[in-house]
Amino acid sequence: MDLRFSIVTCSDTRGLDEDEAGAALEELIRGQGWSVASHVVVRDDEQEISCAIVDAADERHVDVVITCGGTGLSLRDVTPEATRSVCDRDVPGIAEAMRAYSMTKTRRAMLSRAVCMQRGGTLVINFPGSTKAARESWEGIYDQLEHAAKMTAGGGH
Repeated sequence: MDLRFSIVTCSDTRGLDEDEAGAALEELIRGQGWSVASHVVVRDDEQEISCAIVDAADERHVDVVITCGGTGLSLRDVTPEATRSVCDRDVPGIAEAMRAYSMTKTRRAMLSRAVCMQRGGTLVINFPGSTKAARESWEGIYDQLEHAAKMTAGGGH
């Protein structure tokens, strides 16, 4: 199954050229034989993040949107709120699995506020912004993404 992804990096300090975590995610996605339809960097701004998620899901019709960054405890970390504002249904197990896997690497994983939700037929997953943490989160869930995307798009078990 070819999955189509969009990456939305949320950062006030990085542009596309400095987005190492997003670049690592692109490499990991392509390593599975999947495609990246778009990769953008937006400010840590709830409206900008929400608009980027909507564009990826509704205009680009991707299977999975990965946001990268903005999931911590800083007041500027608003990615979970932006995700909730434009999505329909929670998929808590994916975010829980990322945190559980990452907890085997660092106890700080418990500080993540990342969520996973559905917007129509698109799965939206919040990843942390550091390259190391993004890679670890990927390791914890990537093997379930084909099935999750198929179910989100309305497929049967």
